[in-house]
Amino acid sequence: MAPAGSGPPAWRDSLRNILRLEESRGFDDRAVVGGLDKFLQRWAAEMASLVAAGDSAQRLTGHPYSQMSPDERRQWAGLWRAVLNNDAPAAASTPPPAATPHKQAKTASKGAETAAKGQNRRKPPSGLTVDSPVTKLRGVYDKTAEKLERLDVKSVRDLLYLFPSKHIDYSNFSKVSELSPGEERTLVADVWEVRTVTGGRQGKRKDTEAILSDETGNLRVIWFGQQYLGQTIKPNTRIAVSGKVDVYRGQLALKSPRYEILSRGQAPINVGRLVPVYPLTAGITDRNLRRIVWQALQEWLGGVDELLPDDLRARAGLMPLADAIQQAHYPENQGQYEAARRRLAFDELFTLQLAVLGRRNRQSKSEQGIAVGRQPEVVEGFLSSLPFQLTGAQKRCIGQIDGDLERGTPPMNRLLQGEVGSGKTVVALAALLRTAASGYQGAVMAPTEVLAEQHFQTVSRLLGGMARPVQSDYLLSVYLDSLARPVTVGLLTGSTRASRKRELTEMAANGALDLLIGTHALIQEGVSLPKLALAVADEQHRFGVLQREALRQRGLETPHTLIMSATPIPRTLTLTLYGDLDVSTIDELPAGREKVATRWVSPERREAAYGFIRRQVHEGRQAFVICPLVGESEVIEAKAATEEYEQLSEEVFPDLKLGLLHGRMSAKDKDKVMRRFRDGELDILVSTAVVEVGIDVANATVMMIEGSDRFGLAQLHQFRGRVGRGEHKSYCILMSDTPSDVAKERLAALEEIHDGFRLAEVDLELRGPGDFFGTRQSGLPNLRMAQLSDRSLLDSAREEAARVMEQDPRLRQKKHAHLADNVARFTDAVSAEAS
Repeated sequence: MAPAGSGPPAWRDSLRNILRLEESRGFDDRAVVGGLDKFLQRWAAEMASLVAAGDSAQRLTGHPYSQMSPDERRQWAGLWRAVLNNDAPAAASTPPPAATPHKQAKTASKGAETAAKGQNRRKPPSGLTVDSPVTKLRGVYDKTAEKLERLDVKSVRDLLYLFPSKHIDYSNFSKVSELSPGEERTLVADVWEVRTVTGGRQGKRKDTEAILSDETGNLRVIWFGQQYLGQTIKPNTRIAVSGKVDVYRGQLALKSPRYEILSRGQAPINVGRLVPVYPLTAGITDRNLRRIVWQALQEWLGGVDELLPDDLRARAGLMPLADAIQQAHYPENQGQYEAARRRLAFDELFTLQLAVLGRRNRQSKSEQGIAVGRQPEVVEGFLSSLPFQLTGAQKRCIGQIDGDLERGTPPMNRLLQGEVGSGKTVVALAALLRTAASGYQGAVMAPTEVLAEQHFQTVSRLLGGMARPVQSDYLLSVYLDSLARPVTVGLLTGSTRASRKRELTEMAANGALDLLIGTHALIQEGVSLPKLALAVADEQHRFGVLQREALRQRGLETPHTLIMSATPIPRTLTLTLYGDLDVSTIDELPAGREKVATRWVSPERREAAYGFIRRQVHEGRQAFVICPLVGESEVIEAKAATEEYEQLSEEVFPDLKLGLLHGRMSAKDKDKVMRRFRDGELDILVSTAVVEVGIDVANATVMMIEGSDRFGLAQLHQFRGRVGRGEHKSYCILMSDTPSDVAKERLAALEEIHDGFRLAEVDLELRGPGDFFGTRQSGLPNLRMAQLSDRSLLDSAREEAARVMEQDPRLRQKKHAHLADNVARFTDAVSAEAS
């Protein structure tokens, strides 16, 4: 050991910097010109005197660095860091590299676990937890917290789980002598000179210019318009810079590179590594956000509890949670990032499965349902009155629903999925008629007024073939020979006149209304369905969990629930997202349904596409024009749609009647526009993705989708399903100016494949990470790290969740305590998003 009272060894700071550079370069022995062994030979005696005798001394000083493998060098560097920090050798090791792809996750898991044992991660300050508000972090005040809240970050935990959207590789270190124009490089050097210079056309711009130097040469660096950096970057300091090498005034230079002043013992966070790129909001810069996240990782990460029991984590081959969070933000290399992503993605899917299975378990054990008799005369009389034959898939689904209703307990909780035009309403109506004939009530909730009216009109049309229907525009009564009383159907929306609303709510409350169809108005105060036995929610992903629960609570007992969706969902995804539901699938279309001709049109053919739309309108038809999905912001999407509407109205179709529909409009205005289009008052409807659900216009024959490469196949298929509903040949025109190779593959699939479920499988395979539905839908989880195309991880998460629920369905065992807390946080978040 160093003698007491002596100063730090002269070589110690140099070795710290060398080790840091070696780590950033993957231990390639190039941090020192000529190799690290030259440095070690120079200071061998002094270094040996600092190391205690024994096994560790032999490992630290007994082997040439140049002859070690990268993994051995990593381990050697860890031992030396312990010596430099504590003046005593300490055991440390790091993850071995994955030998083969199929062993990668398991190997990374074991290695990272070993590394974690050698780290003492700091825990939150006394009395605080990672669920404390972000204002508990140094330098994060109320104004910054308000900005972070726009990124859904309120607590330190939220910040730790605000994962980067990508990483930029700034780990490619070079010496000055190795630089060439056009390359992205990172350089660590000393600052020789800093000055302010003028620039711009009139010399009004103030730039900061610096001369950097390493042992191989000098380099000019200039930051345009950033005069303030002259107060930050000082001569005789050590700095790391990353950027693209360029030629400036005849010399090699870096223009406005990323930079970081290197304090002693501090690892760089903005350069010299895989640098995270985070989602931003107004008033938060990427550099500032990295600083805040880095602080949380360094000083609070120790407060994150491991969620998974050791045996589960070992079976799944997953790295520890704290390591995964650290590596997701600041990975040592791409392999470590993938192992981290896999662990965090597993947590998302596993937690989702536990929530879903737990809910199903509670429903099956605690809720009493209502046994609804079969009523064959009524149901068969209805089906025989239809002017068409049911498909085999419709008959199968009716049989599945019949079994649930007859059993009674637990109450039915079923998803009925089938693409647009497959006949879901007929299947649901058969169940609703059976419910009414048994003396109970039914309800259908739709997301928009137009869709609610559409359901009412469809039900009226389907029941029109039965005995003596009597109808107004909000009330329908059908007198059936097999029943002594009529079956009564009402329509209730936000636009229903007060007098009609009073009439409908009174009829519903006294049991005189058998079926009530409506929007969110059904779950408002004052609406009661005391005999509610069957609740139907259409387009289920448009409704949150709480809204569906509110509909179920309209009755005095727990009703059966049938959820309909026109979005074809692959089986794997159905099991993952809707594991609490039984699933019925209408996977065939009625006979005679003509396919919608679909083509991708190149930009140079745009005028021809407009001409085709004009000809269709002149023949009496109508058309949709869908604007691209610009982003999550409805403001941006509304602006894009408005600009498209103005351009088409003024320049392309000034003689035609156009309408505009976007998400920033009020529900009343949206319904007004859709109603005008449906009634033929508009020739062309320009819309954002809000048109995906809620409008059925038999006269519409053209669907033009701008920026079609920005939508998922499931959404494109949904748009396409809005046309081809009538007797006329229909067309879908896919516009895309610069589609990628993957986008071209997806658009080609849409041209060839008209089966929504096959398209859904293709979409899942091609799209990779992200939200399968294309936009965040209320009631669905926000999967930050999970890739829904990763079938093996989905299967593993589902299998492990089932194992846990079998052993401990209420998650009360001590080893599941942190897991129970995480499931509670997840369900609270989903419920909050849905409310």
